[in-house]
Amino acid sequence: MSRASIIDGKAFAENLTRKMAEEVASIRETYGLVPGLAVVLVGDDPASQVYVRNKARQTEAVGMRSFEHRLPSETSQKDLLDLIGQLNKNPVVHGILVQLPLPRHLDSASVIDSIDPAKDVDGFHVTNVGRLNAGLPSLIPCTPKGCLMLLKNHLGNLSGKHAVIIGRSNIVGKPMSALLLREHCTVTVVHSRTHDVASECRRADILVAAVGQSEFVRGDWIKPGATVIDVGINRVATTDGSTRLVGDVNLREAQEIAGAITPVPGGVGPMTIACLLQNTLEAALCQIGVNR
Repeated sequence: MSRASIIDGKAFAENLTRKMAEEVASIRETYGLVPGLAVVLVGDDPASQVYVRNKARQTEAVGMRSFEHRLPSETSQKDLLDLIGQLNKNPVVHGILVQLPLPRHLDSASVIDSIDPAKDVDGFHVTNVGRLNAGLPSLIPCTPKGCLMLLKNHLGNLSGKHAVIIGRSNIVGKPMSALLLREHCTVTVVHSRTHDVASECRRADILVAAVGQSEFVRGDWIKPGATVIDVGINRVATTDGSTRLVGDVNLREAQEIAGAITPVPGGVGPMTIACLLQNTLEAALCQIGVNR
């Protein structure tokens, strides 16, 4: 059997952002609208700082406005909610993203709930969650949205395929299941209480790994020819004392069995920011009453 083909998320995301840049220029000329994304970062978590910097750079690269709000780690709940309230009312801000995780003294759920659902470009507000699960138009969480784009680009029609999702988080697992159900897949969600995760995985035409454990999925868990989407980003030590990034799937083993697989890095990761920008563009158009 030939080795699995690699699903190049980086190339797909670059193509998507090129098209968005053209669309942003077009709507600016047609409607005088420049989509604006506000990103709020509380504290000095190094990984979060990198994410925020990348988001700002790519937001500006496609012609959108980027508004960064960096707050000290001791920021109070009231001050954070006050800032979000101001951003909700600001007409040049069309999308609001609060970088997670927040410092422990802050209540993430109430912070997310305070964002205007129309500007909730992360798709985490309960209104957007409910609309997604009801099959109604909504802002969709960026990582699952990117995963679905890669799947549809590679496989075409997903109807009738058996999809297994490892992980039931609100950020990936649950919205991914809703999206795949909407595509008429048969969906199984496995998690820490599942009795035999490996046997469930072996039934999957589509396997989405979002568990947050390095190389958790072994090659013999994969159905021959299956399409594997690896959402995990884990940093592991190497023998020379440095670190490298790996996914939730053992890529070397999986490539011998799967039909196609996303690599780490270069798979799902680039799609997340591209879909964030797409959500911001969609939110901006919706707020002026334009449906694409």
